[in-house]
Order: sequence, then structure tokens, then C-alpha cells
Amino acid sequence: MGSILRWLSLIALLSAPTLALAQAPACRLPDRIDVPRIERAPRGEMPNNVPIAGYMLSFSWSPQYCASRRNPGEARDAMQCGGDNGDFGWVLHGLWPQGNGNNHPSWCRPAKIVPQRVLSEHLCMSPSAQLLQHEWAKHGTCMSATPAAYFKSAAILFRTVRFPDMARLAQGPQNAGSIRSAFAKENRGITPSMIAIQADRSGWLKEVRLCLGTRMRPINCPLAHRGLADGRQIKVRRLR
Repeated sequence: MGSILRWLSLIALLSAPTLALAQAPACRLPDRIDVPRIERAPRGEMPNNVPIAGYMLSFSWSPQYCASRRNPGEARDAMQCGGDNGDFGWVLHGLWPQGNGNNHPSWCRPAKIVPQRVLSEHLCMSPSAQLLQHEWAKHGTCMSATPAAYFKSAAILFRTVRFPDMARLAQGPQNAGSIRSAFAKENRGITPSMIAIQADRSGWLKEVRLCLGTRMRPINCPLAHRGLADGRQIKVRRLR
């Protein structure tokens, strides 16, 4: 993981002149960060420590996530959806190691509670302590010895992404292809084939995912992981 972090730091340095988080939240940490509960593989899922063949960086469009919550003020979603800590646009769902086909590394070893200092450092990137705990337990334990190193890798990658003007995209009908193209246009070296699109059952944009190789550089997404076909109609919920 040390060599990966050095490589990612170099990527961030070389990319620095073009960095922009167009949807970065005006984030304010809560006075108290809840201690997350320990998470283990749910029934039906087994620890799967298979070789890593690549990675996926997954962004969640927060307005749609919050609109889908039955009780957005409950503890897990209070920071992201409660409205008291800033309005979030794109947030990081996670950095996921990928295997071959659909056989992905997960739950590789028991995960202790993510330390409070690590939670506070990354809550504005992934605004839920329980989500951070889940991502570390399910994905991070397959990549790194510590949650600090895992989330540092994710944060470096997150900061190198430029996001399109979502207010413009929300003005009219879109499709998966136009969303891919909008992201590719904003990011040097990224092509639409490197981007996966996810929507909910009603056609609202939910997530955008960037496919990465073993050195965490963008690659063409395997066909099975590209998500929606280019012609699939997409609606984009406005940032409030």
C-alpha cells in the first residue's frame, strides 16, 4: 500500500493545476461524531480474499440519495441529508477492489472501529461514519493494513476528479451516454468507456463510477461493469 500511496500522490501532484471539485459541499463537521458499529459480512456473504485485478471509484449524487431515504434525518443519514452541515453534491461512496469477472475481494479480515480522527478527516468526503466503517470493513480490509491508509488513497483519487455542471444537466432530459460524455469532457485522459452509470428504478441518476487498473489509473470498464447502456434515459435531481 505504501508504493500505491506514493504513486497516487504523484498523480495528484501532476494533476493539481486542473483539479476542481465542482460540487464540493460547504461542509461543517457535527459537534459530535457517532461511534459506528462494527460490521461483518452479512449472512450469505463470505470473506473473499481473491487477487485484486483493478479498482472502482464510486461517486454518489447526494440529492438523489437523500430523496430516496424514508427518514433522511435518522442517525446514519443526518449529516448528509439533515441540512445542518452543508448541502452535498457528489460524495464518495467508496473505493472498491475488483477481481476477475464478478468475483471481487470483500470482507477480507475482521475490521475494528475506524478511529475518530480518521472519521473526522474524511466525513466531508463520505458524510456518514457508518458508511466509512462499512467501506473499511467490506473493501478496505482487502487493500490496506489500516483505515487511515485506505481512506487516504480514496481521498487522493477523489480530489483528482472534476465534476460537470450538474445544474445544467438537470435542466433537461439526459441519457447514460450524455452523462458519461459530460464527465469525460471535464477530466483529461478520461473517455466515456471508462465511466459506469447507475440509476434507480425510476430513472434518476444515482451513481457514477470510474474504472481503474491495478495502478489506480483509469481504464476502459469491463462490459459487465459499465452499468446502463448509453441510450438509457436519465433524470438528474437538482441540488437544492
